[in-house]
Amino acid sequence: MQRIGVLGVGHLGKIHLNCIKEIPEFELVGFYDPDEIVAEKVAHDYNIHKFNTIEDLIQAVDIVDIVTPTIEHFVCAQMALKNSKHVFIEKPIVATVEEAHKIMSLAQEARVKVQVGHVERFNPAFIAAKPYIDSPMFIEVHRLAQFNPRGIDVPVVLDLMIHDLDIILSVVNSSIKRVSASGIPVISDSPDIANVRLEFDNGCVANITASRISMKNMRKARFFQRNAYISVDFLNKSAEIVEIKDLEGEPGPFSLIIDNEFIKNKKELKIIKPNIIPINAIKTELYEFYKSIENNYIPPVSLADGVNALTLAHQIIEKISY
Repeated sequence: MQRIGVLGVGHLGKIHLNCIKEIPEFELVGFYDPDEIVAEKVAHDYNIHKFNTIEDLIQAVDIVDIVTPTIEHFVCAQMALKNSKHVFIEKPIVATVEEAHKIMSLAQEARVKVQVGHVERFNPAFIAAKPYIDSPMFIEVHRLAQFNPRGIDVPVVLDLMIHDLDIILSVVNSSIKRVSASGIPVISDSPDIANVRLEFDNGCVANITASRISMKNMRKARFFQRNAYISVDFLNKSAEIVEIKDLEGEPGPFSLIIDNEFIKNKKELKIIKPNIIPINAIKTELYEFYKSIENNYIPPVSLADGVNALTLAHQIIEKISY
């Protein structure tokens, strides 16, 4: 059993508390939050211990779960790592690339596990579709959200788009050759809507749009590759795969056949609806982190993954003039 404590019990922090309480391999020791009114209410409602300082919590646990605002991630992670504690840290890992590299150095010195909360990796729709994604050459992503003041402390690239940057980097096995980006602030002082084009050395191109001022919510990704198209709806947790293969033998009565003068052989179009296994993505990522500690392997969303996504996000922000 691993003793775990939570730093920050805002909206997402409370979700973490609930998930941790449902994982028997964790002993939820308590939490810390600087807002005394919030802290008192959470301690009462969840019947868990409220620590008076971050230092007190860190000394009492094996794992520090950081769910604070991004601007506070570095200080919290630095304190935890200097005390040789395992760290689960919400995305984006920290505010700056410089801070991210310092965290990497501290984690290597402490020889502990660090996992970054890129939760879409554990979305059941993506999990179901991922086995079909193989060397995509064009990717199109739309992540649109209705306005919520909770995320405007950072640009939309760090708030929303970073989810998709991590997903794309996890499936494209190539270095980035060129980054093009545009975006504008509408409500906040930083970009609220952005469009990005990534060009990879292997020829893959990704076009990503993120907005936090949309009239409706949308989180969809489409992956195009040789003889296949994969669609993932992260919001509605559904996926669809369209495969195109050479026709073998006689087609069935309901087969979809492509046959014209521009292709050598008849093609059969096959539509696959993969089985989506309902899971709680946050609970799953926390449990996977526990397993990486117990079995001593690199967490599924590693510190390097978090740093790579953050580095790319800042490259994009630098390209946007506002």
